Amino acid sequence: MASRYAKLIEAIFFDHHNADLTEFEFERAELETQAEALRIGLPKNLGDVVYSFRYRNPLPDRILDTQPHGLEWIVEGAGHGRYRFRLVSANRVQPREDLVRIAIPDATPELIRMYALDDEQALLAIVRYNRLIDTFLGLTTYSLQNHLRTTVKGIGQIEIDELYVGLDKRGCHYVIPVQAKGGNDQIGIVQTSQDIRWVEQKYPDMSCRAIAAQFMADDVVALFELTLQDDEVRVVDEKHYRLVPWKELDPRAIVSYRE
Repeated sequence: MASRYAKLIEAIFFDHHNADLTEFEFERAELETQAEALRIGLPKNLGDVVYSFRYRNPLPDRILDTQPHGLEWIVEGAGHGRYRFRLVSANRVQPREDLVRIAIPDATPELIRMYALDDEQALLAIVRYNRLIDTFLGLTTYSLQNHLRTTVKGIGQIEIDELYVGLDKRGCHYVIPVQAKGGNDQIGIVQTSQDIRWVEQKYPDMSCRAIAAQFMADDVVALFELTLQDDEVRVVDEKHYRLVPWKELDPRAIVSYRE
């Protein structure tokens, strides 16, 4: 049986959709109208209905069935209290299975692993304590803020999982938004896009290096550098780091990394 969230988002979608449209907008207030029509109780946090389909859950099957081949619907912000369904190219950012796993001495405090509240928090902490952003980008970086809630013009409110700033050997500064995905969660195309747009808005004269981190099996962390090209998210670089006790480091592998 479809959840009340699914019923609400379906009702809004099909109230606007026709086969000729590639995008259309709706207002948050429509959730109240549809809930009344469907006799569905509204959640206390009304925005969570849309948030769940933007970041956590797939859209209902009835909506997915309308997608043309090679395209998929996303839900993005369109301003204060407004959202947009938009058809985009179906591109999944997923860890490759054929990449070398680079062994890194695990510097994560045991207490952090013991008390991490969820996969996302654990992943952000592991990336931070092991300075994986520095290793991946070849920069000196510093964590500026976690779970930054802010707004982007034309999009509305967003949340950046963690924000770093960094500099290179020439003294050039960078802004580095990081999104973290644990378990079976997929790297969010919408989240990547809005992170980059926020940096362009807030720091127009600085270079943005957008990063996505994802847990893999066997204590492996996949890191991606992402960018926008032709209004689509593209992978610039990808590396996989396996966290191990220093005694398990293979000297021969360390030499091979130079090649």
